[in-house]
Amino acid sequence: MLSDGEAKELLSFLTLEMRADVKGQATGYILGLTGNRDGCRYLRSKPDFLKALVTLTRDPSIAIVKDCYHALINLSADETLHQPLIKETDLLAILFQNLLDPDYMFADRICTILSNLSRHERTCRDVFSALQEQEIGLDKVVEIFCTEGFNKKASLHYLGPLLSNLTQLPEARHFILDKDRCVIQRLLPYTQYKESITRRGGVVGTLRNCCFDYTHHEWLLSDAVDILPFLLLPLAGPEELSEEENEGLPVDLQYLPEDKKREDDPDIRKMLLETLMLLTATKVGRQVIKNKNVYPIMREFHKWEKDPHVISSCEKLVQVLIGDEPEEGMENLMEVEIPKDVEEKLKELDTKEQEQMEKDEQESEKQQNESPEGLER
Repeated sequence: MLSDGEAKELLSFLTLEMRADVKGQATGYILGLTGNRDGCRYLRSKPDFLKALVTLTRDPSIAIVKDCYHALINLSADETLHQPLIKETDLLAILFQNLLDPDYMFADRICTILSNLSRHERTCRDVFSALQEQEIGLDKVVEIFCTEGFNKKASLHYLGPLLSNLTQLPEARHFILDKDRCVIQRLLPYTQYKESITRRGGVVGTLRNCCFDYTHHEWLLSDAVDILPFLLLPLAGPEELSEEENEGLPVDLQYLPEDKKREDDPDIRKMLLETLMLLTATKVGRQVIKNKNVYPIMREFHKWEKDPHVISSCEKLVQVLIGDEPEEGMENLMEVEIPKDVEEKLKELDTKEQEQMEKDEQESEKQQNESPEGLER
């Protein structure tokens, strides 16, 4: 890496007043450093460089600003840089200020940095606090996210993962689930947003996190929110169900067309199943989901699904749908105390199941890569 003298000289080039050509070479060098782990770790110990990068996001040169944001994306992808970036610079204040500008051309890069910084709880709290301190609040982020074309120069799809990350915090979930704000209802249509897997996945992750707050299950499944069709439609296919099975389903899932397609992404399918599973943790949730005749949708989905991890999640849900009700006092599965020995046993079984799925995946890949003799063209 750089000697102290070289570092000092390079830092002197990273100012707003420096000539554009010299400054451009310096930011290009820093960008190169952020392209590998050792470079990122070196910069972690050099807060002055981090401050300089943040300052130069205000540079008049678009090329320099672009390099600075690219470098900040690389740095924010490394968890060990999160605290230095947040504590040693005014990064969050600048990011949120620019995010609110509907003409800001680097807004997508801002969303990516915020999404990276909010992945882990500690810095997620810092991001959430900065939102409040900047007097922006989560309501403004949701408004921007749900306003089509808010920024003509940016898609803002990565606000989806940001919302998902923020809802790991109880206070963020409390806002999303506020019955007087109508926030979660605005997010529901994005479970089928075709234009972006990132936006779609972010919203499904947000819904899943919100469903950990089991006291809201009855409201989420009621007509006031009606979350169930938005979780089931991406999992439903074109298969023909009997008239009796169709009649028992929510109206939006009855008699689906022959060209109905399921969610493409296995991670999103798994999150949708996990969200449904969370809703079955309470007695009222199980009753509603069973009464809405979810089983035929899951039966056909299980026949169609190929991903072993998603199949496993589906089978767990089906077991709840066709199983007996828990005994009295055990109706809320999120409140049930599991004995230590049983918990250890369950973890052991989960580990074995995970290992078996990985082994099956490797075998499947091996078979696909081995081309049978005589079939090559």
